[in-house]
Amino acid sequence: MPVRLFPRGVPPHKRLFDLLLTLPGLLVISPLLAGIALLLRIQHGPPVLFRQPRPGLRGEIFTLMKFRTMRSAVGPDGQPLPDAQRLSPLGRRLRSLSLDELPELFNVLRGEMSLVGPRPLLVQYLPRYSPQQARRHECLPGITGWAQVNGRNALSWEEKFELDVWYVDHWSLWLDIKILALTVWKVLRREGINAPGQATAEEFMGSPPPPSAAP
Repeated sequence: MPVRLFPRGVPPHKRLFDLLLTLPGLLVISPLLAGIALLLRIQHGPPVLFRQPRPGLRGEIFTLMKFRTMRSAVGPDGQPLPDAQRLSPLGRRLRSLSLDELPELFNVLRGEMSLVGPRPLLVQYLPRYSPQQARRHECLPGITGWAQVNGRNALSWEEKFELDVWYVDHWSLWLDIKILALTVWKVLRREGINAPGQATAEEFMGSPPPPSAAP
């Protein structure tokens, strides 16, 4: 996907806010990015980045970039081991501090993501959303978001999507600033990193239909 300085449908002042924070931020943390990449190269081998197609604004597909936190380990049957077994100690540490998300700043520069917005999830989830849940794609996906500062992976999928749509309907620059500040606090406290008892959140299979009204 080509770089879009001002993506269509994104408020210009939101985009300017992203760029004003991201450009100098990347310069400041470039030694940290290089150090993490070197450690991952030594412990995991190449590649150091995890790349995966994700749906963004209006469901358009882009390539998400994160630091790779799991080893390429397989069991005797040749199938990948469960996430909890493939997650390395270094990867667990990066996740606990949310440092694995830092390469997404390049997605922000490209206009594929924002600093704040609903998290970009898997492409296969697209047909599983209800019409209301699908509204989360009415804005750019974010590195952090309203759901992340209100429970993150400790929430159910339905709760996350309700918070995502609330953000779409109530977005403001001040809300983004509030979410960024809360994100720093949550990361320092390491709250809601994983779903209870799991290394990652369970796959979203679609919400059950609401119970029909009694006749």
